[in-house]
Amino acid sequence: MAVAVKSVEQICRDARRASRVLARTPTGVKDAALEAIARALEARLPEILEANERDMEAGRAAEISDALLDRLRLDEERVESIAAAVRQIAALADPVGEVIDGRRLPNGLDVRKVRVPLGVVAVVYEARPNVTIDAAALCLKSGNAIVLRGSSTAAASNDALARIAAEAAVGAGLPEGAVSLVAGGGREELAELATQRESVDLIIPRGGESLKEALQAVATVPVIYAASGNCHVFVDAAADLEQALAILLNAKLQRPGVCNAAETLLVHEAIADRFVPVAAEALSEAGVTLRADDRAHALAAPAAGERAEPAGEHDWATEYLGPTLAVAIVASVDEAIEHIQRYGSGHSEAIVTLDAAAARAFQLGVDAACVYVNASTRFTDGGEFGMGAEIGNSTQKLHARGPIGLRELCTFKYLVEGDGHVRA
Repeated sequence: MAVAVKSVEQICRDARRASRVLARTPTGVKDAALEAIARALEARLPEILEANERDMEAGRAAEISDALLDRLRLDEERVESIAAAVRQIAALADPVGEVIDGRRLPNGLDVRKVRVPLGVVAVVYEARPNVTIDAAALCLKSGNAIVLRGSSTAAASNDALARIAAEAAVGAGLPEGAVSLVAGGGREELAELATQRESVDLIIPRGGESLKEALQAVATVPVIYAASGNCHVFVDAAADLEQALAILLNAKLQRPGVCNAAETLLVHEAIADRFVPVAAEALSEAGVTLRADDRAHALAAPAAGERAEPAGEHDWATEYLGPTLAVAIVASVDEAIEHIQRYGSGHSEAIVTLDAAAARAFQLGVDAACVYVNASTRFTDGGEFGMGAEIGNSTQKLHARGPIGLRELCTFKYLVEGDGHVRA
């Protein structure tokens, strides 16, 4: 594995050399390497937890938010879950070599469109050490070398996890440089990584808007932005209100500090007087502060008390990543769609309704990577979608959108076979 004394340029060059070997590595070898990584995580659990506790102590001393501390924290159960995800990725079909399309042309040439690895993928991420392993496993399975660059907040955790993964992968037959970590947490290393066009094929950032802006300012390597999530739950006039409450509470409370958690509740005015007070009471009891428009505030305040506050314009576009929820009342499905299109981030949006026409209008009208009918936004996840894990959720429209899994880490090429063919 790459160590701190190597420059970013050298780390990326080593990864490029490794990628050429990985592109033709048999599936069985890659799967054996993933199993070796999973076993190493389990065997070296104390080492991982000790490194993570150093990061947690530093985070508490720096008074980082509870949401970020939750992202940072590792325990035995979370490490076991990470190892299980590695094994799930190993069990998935290898996308490399998959024939996407094939045909014989009228001139007799045989043309096949097949999946191939991208080459070298750099993943830049903040305060989420599980990404170190999830990203490495997905890249290795899809035949890519990976260069990791985490934040200083999780420096010890990322170093331990990347070192363990790299050692296990090499021990199982993968090339040196297949998994590398850029140790520096400064913007200088980020800028250098983002301009390694000769070695790096793609950068995927996972973090807030500041990381996105920093990359946009300097990147010459192609970027897929695994962006923030300002996600909405819209409770329609035809909703089952008991079902709507369960979906809302899950979307907001199951894990508030993640990108697919709900940040705004939209309620149809026809059922607002029945639903808003009940939702406000349940949310306030769970410790959630409501930032509500005038109509919603009047309905929520009696139940939520001081936890119901007037909303400002900025609230509709805010990703809280914590126990705060914006609430607005709308007159129609179209108004809900308009609100989402104006303020949403294109991540995950949900409607709760028993009206098929309203559901269809929402599905067609909302421009987002994932659109749900009668289900929580919390399902936007590579593991939940059967991808084993994910590197992030793309809100872009080109190449990849939604969870970035194995197939999204591949491109394709055309294999053309003839019998002495020349073009007239």
